[in-house]
Amino acid sequence: MTFRERIESLLRMGLLVFVLAAAAFLSAVMTMRFAIQGREVDMPNLVGKNSADAQALLQTRGLQLKVVDRIYSDLPANAVTRQSPPAGEHMKVSQDAHVVLSLGPQNVTVPALEGVSLRVARIQLLQSGLQLGEVTSYSVPEMLADTVLQQNPPSGTRAASLRVNLLVSEGEPQPAYVMPWLVGMQFPEADRLIFSSGLKLSKITYALSAQWPKGTVIEQTPDQGSKVTSSTAIELQVAQ
Repeated sequence: MTFRERIESLLRMGLLVFVLAAAAFLSAVMTMRFAIQGREVDMPNLVGKNSADAQALLQTRGLQLKVVDRIYSDLPANAVTRQSPPAGEHMKVSQDAHVVLSLGPQNVTVPALEGVSLRVARIQLLQSGLQLGEVTSYSVPEMLADTVLQQNPPSGTRAASLRVNLLVSEGEPQPAYVMPWLVGMQFPEADRLIFSSGLKLSKITYALSAQWPKGTVIEQTPDQGSKVTSSTAIELQVAQ
């Protein structure tokens, strides 16, 4: 075999190896694509189905049921009123289907809660078969703390869901002060300044210090300039 024939033989062999490798690569890509598509299913229509039936239907497709809310509706109790994702959407196996279940027809009237305490409001809601929803606080001078200022839904309306949201009073806010600079003062002087500023000293510790005279404040908590109230815990360290 001449040198030229050897070269041609090697080229043919290399071309054959390339074709076989390309075919193997394309086969692997197609196999992976089919495998990925095989793990996808279509979301069924769950609306109107009982929660148990909806869960059983989802399980046949490898999906899970997750209840995110319950509302009053014309559908029977425990029937699916809403779903997400919608029917027909492609889903990965083991993903959750989020559903809202029906509580049945609206037959609960929201009680009047404005003006009562938060504790009383919670009890009245439970007695009505409702639940306390989001509670937002708002500072109102001359109003007792935890008094209901506003409710949603309003009293006398038919409840669309179990939860009733409330706006409650925080009561009159505490006066705020600016923390003075006490380091370097003798302790009696610092104590008088704290008292005259409407604050309260809660803790004193003593430490040896070569650079400060005995009885001098060497550390303070909170730092100078911090916002404090009469209930803020003020701590001082005093040189022995």
